[in-house]
Amino acid sequence: MSFTKRAVAVASAAALIGGLTAAIPGTAAAAPTTLMISTYIEGSSNNKALEVYNPTDAAIDLGGYTLQRFSNGGSNNAPAWVLEGTLGAGEHLVVVYNQASPELRAYADDISTQTNWNGDDAIQLWLDGAVVDSFGRTGEDPGTAWTAGGVTTLDRTLVRSSCVVDTDPTDAFDPSAQWVEHPSDTFDVLGTFSCDGTTDPTDPTDPTDPTDPPAVLPIGTVQGTTDVSPYKDQTVAVEGVVTGNFQTGGFNGYYIQDAGDDKADTSDGIFVYAPGAAEVPVGTHVRVTGTVSEYNGQTQISPTAVVTLEEDLTVSPTELTVPLVDQEQYESMWVTFPQELTIIEYFNFDRYGEIVYGSSRQYTPTAVVEPGQPAQDLLAVNLANRLVVDDGRTGQNPTPAIHPNGEPMSQENYFRGGDTVTDITGILTYNFGAWKVQPTEGADYTRVNERPAVPDVEGDVRVASMNVLNYFTTLRSEDRNARGADTVEEFERQQAKIVAALAELDAHVVGLMEIENNGTAVENLVTALNSHLDEDRYAAINTGVVGSDAIIQAIIYQPAVVEPVGDWAALDYNDGKNRPTIVQTFAEIETGEMFNVAVNHLKSKGSACEGDPDLGDGQGNCNLTRVDAVEQMVEWLASDPTDQGETRTLVLGDMNAYDHEDPIDVFIEAGYTDLEKEFSGETAYGYVFDGMVGYLDYALSDDTLTPYVTGTASWHINADESDLYDYDMSFKQPAEDALWAPNPYRSSDHDPVLVGLTLTEPNTAPVIETIPAASVVEGAPVSIQVVASDADGDTLTYSATGLPDGLEIDAATGLITGSVAEAGSYTAVIMVQDSFGATAETELALTVTAEPVTPGGGEYVRTIPYTMPGTHDFNGRLWRTTCEDYSQTERCRTEIWASVVKRTGTTFTIERGWAFNNLTYLPYMTRAQWADNPLGKTGTFVGTDGQQWRTECDTAATGGNGCRTYRWTTVYNAVKSEKTGRYNFTQENKWVFNNLVLFGNYERPTVS
Repeated sequence: MSFTKRAVAVASAAALIGGLTAAIPGTAAAAPTTLMISTYIEGSSNNKALEVYNPTDAAIDLGGYTLQRFSNGGSNNAPAWVLEGTLGAGEHLVVVYNQASPELRAYADDISTQTNWNGDDAIQLWLDGAVVDSFGRTGEDPGTAWTAGGVTTLDRTLVRSSCVVDTDPTDAFDPSAQWVEHPSDTFDVLGTFSCDGTTDPTDPTDPTDPTDPPAVLPIGTVQGTTDVSPYKDQTVAVEGVVTGNFQTGGFNGYYIQDAGDDKADTSDGIFVYAPGAAEVPVGTHVRVTGTVSEYNGQTQISPTAVVTLEEDLTVSPTELTVPLVDQEQYESMWVTFPQELTIIEYFNFDRYGEIVYGSSRQYTPTAVVEPGQPAQDLLAVNLANRLVVDDGRTGQNPTPAIHPNGEPMSQENYFRGGDTVTDITGILTYNFGAWKVQPTEGADYTRVNERPAVPDVEGDVRVASMNVLNYFTTLRSEDRNARGADTVEEFERQQAKIVAALAELDAHVVGLMEIENNGTAVENLVTALNSHLDEDRYAAINTGVVGSDAIIQAIIYQPAVVEPVGDWAALDYNDGKNRPTIVQTFAEIETGEMFNVAVNHLKSKGSACEGDPDLGDGQGNCNLTRVDAVEQMVEWLASDPTDQGETRTLVLGDMNAYDHEDPIDVFIEAGYTDLEKEFSGETAYGYVFDGMVGYLDYALSDDTLTPYVTGTASWHINADESDLYDYDMSFKQPAEDALWAPNPYRSSDHDPVLVGLTLTEPNTAPVIETIPAASVVEGAPVSIQVVASDADGDTLTYSATGLPDGLEIDAATGLITGSVAEAGSYTAVIMVQDSFGATAETELALTVTAEPVTPGGGEYVRTIPYTMPGTHDFNGRLWRTTCEDYSQTERCRTEIWASVVKRTGTTFTIERGWAFNNLTYLPYMTRAQWADNPLGKTGTFVGTDGQQWRTECDTAATGGNGCRTYRWTTVYNAVKSEKTGRYNFTQENKWVFNNLVLFGNYERPTVS
């Protein structure tokens, strides 16, 4: 969908809102006079923290302040944590659980043993025995968490949305009312909360005409040339036209822009923060009087008066391009991006409505360059070359979710990573540390990355690697340590998508990653898959519980195509990081050929490993841990762990390393082939992280299996899809929940990898030699031998289409025989096929001419140099011809004085002397008399010594009554270098003229 870009203009103030209008915001609560809870963290594992904030304009003595935790919302509190010291005005105090991760502890001002809460624990901030703020509801057990309005207290970071407190810990608790949700383990929001700009301005008194109204300033003057307005905390008046109305959706205001001050380094737009004010339509020309402030880095005006103006004012969006530079000079301005931009990131789309664009698809640095400085340089380029487009709303889980084209998302109106847009248009804003465009209209969207069919990898056996996104039969509502679905409904949605993907993939062996390590989840999945297929197509290698991690790999297979041979084996790394490698030997039912499949899931990059930190080279945390695992793995796999004597091995799984990283280098050095790169090249991908693509899921063949691989490709059903379409219902509104469908798309966050194998020796297609163009007289016999070979020694079958009437090809020998009664030009296609169906083709061009009149009836006149006996000087060369009786005719042998190159072993020599030129058969026999001799009819033939011959008749070289015969031989050449004086020797195979047959019925003399 496209929208016509327009200028914003005012035709008449009377047609708008007219007159003098005061901004009348809603009544706001007074700022707290005590400490308040500003940030709550309930993250993964032991990542727990609480931030308190001093909202006053004076330092606060922490003596008398305590934090109280009430387990499961109960009325009995755990031991209090006493705060100490002094907290300055506008400062934060972060209390972190003592067993939290090093990343979180780095933010700590205080380390506590008491802050180990869960999502169902209530928290109270006390001062001298009285509650001054609270979180959760004391006296209520909410289950696993308080959840409302799409916000939950479980596995989330929550930041206060405004400068308010809750002094009644027993009243109903709606976390969406006062808290803004962030993903689990979001720590960088600590220290960012501020009451500046978060509270509504106090109710103004009735507006009166000031005696000295402030002079109207250009917006650029108010904005200034830095990121802080020179008029901060001052009252100003500005005029401009409304370019973006965001009075609903959480922004509580609108953007205005004037005609500009001709200064390139100042912005001509500004945000008017006016919660509760009357509607101000886009296009309204207004004068705004109010106080200037900075909120999260963006300059804004809180108005005390807004007047509509009658004068026309037209502004147009400023054209910008990515990468953006000097953004500050465009802050709050109406902008447009005419260039084609590519959708590269959509992780925050379902939660916050954000999409990230780049000038092209971006690659994870170590997916395309080496770790270290090359990776760092590419990362810097990637991060600079992107544009964040928001949705003009501040709430989480917005509904409806808006497509880049401006329309609501649906099953049909979806986008994928790699799709493109032009003409992104909106307001350039700054908040939460990032520049973003708030759209004022839909962009021109083009779908270029269609949802693909299963890739064709050929082969007789197909093997796949597939991540099943924490497929747990244990629900999180039953056990909060579970990692998959929260409810039965979510599980059914998850199962339906994974089953749909597996069914369509139809691989004969599948290695599964991220399945519950309970010994029953894989059987549950196979049962559901077979039920969907309405046949018992799949079975599982049930390993039971392997290792100690909550997730493990599994293997399923199609018994009609392959069967397991012997028992499975496992390599447990005993490092508490890498999951065990599981290997099973399979045999193809049809051929009995065996191969090994090893499935893996190595340590992730996210959390640190002791002594193995992120070195900043692009390989992330735990690189050495992964390297050590791969080194053990390749050695173990080479030891025949299944005791079947089969070396051919396919390694599958999530290695949590991109293909230029050290763990993959270990595989390559051990003789494995990265099949993704082999078949799809450097730009292969199957995963998106931080707007950059690459692949973590591998298919690696050892050197004995690689020759049998017919193809490998990722099936892009997940990485390019928004998780708006996944099974999870935790944070979606009903309209977005309804977008789910039981199809493969976004069944996981990793793309499956599919490999084709042909385990028998690959068949080699036959080779057919080119047949030279032939000419024959009508009615004359034809004998053309088709020459073909097959490296495998397969039986060959010959056929032809387009042969003229009278000719046929022998299917077993390839000999074309017969005669053609009608003159003309014919083209036939000759095909040879081996016993496995592989074919080769060539063309035969045949010219049939009318039979010429046979010469003769008198004496044949001899000529030099070919038919006149003796030595002759002809054309500057010496020729020597001798003639003799031959059957019913006479044959003359002609030689020429020449230099001849000969080869003995590897030695070439040049000899000077008489060299054979050709044999000429004189015209004392008619064409009919030569009919049974291959020298007298068009065709090819092979002598008893294996020598190949070719005869052509009635051509320009032979004349109308003759045939020339050529022999296929090796010719040696010598070329003297003008520079060195030395000879350079070469050799080539070619047809060489050997003899000439002349037809006739001349009177034959006696040879003397």
